[in-house]
Amino acid sequence: MISKETLFALSLFPYLGFLWFLSRSPQMPRLALYGFYGTLVFVAVTIPAGIYAVLHYGKSLANVDWLHGSAEAFLTLSNILLVLGFRQAVRQLKMKNDK
Repeated sequence: MISKETLFALSLFPYLGFLWFLSRSPQMPRLALYGFYGTLVFVAVTIPAGIYAVLHYGKSLANVDWLHGSAEAFLTLSNILLVLGFRQAVRQLKMKNDK
């Protein structure tokens, strides 16, 4: 059976493909696209934070509150960018249809 770490690493490739296609779509709101790219930043921050938590504290990242919360802040920022980007796109479409 495949380990969860291997599955996690392999899941990066479909996500990169998703971002590649998404970034070529002229209909994709730029702010929301930045949110999807921000998810990569979250992963890039979470991996070293998890390693640090194990090496320094002997615990998983989820059990080191200050470190876990700091890493999760990147995911929160990504989600905010997604929501604001799609909200802006919906408003623009609504204004276009109202005219």
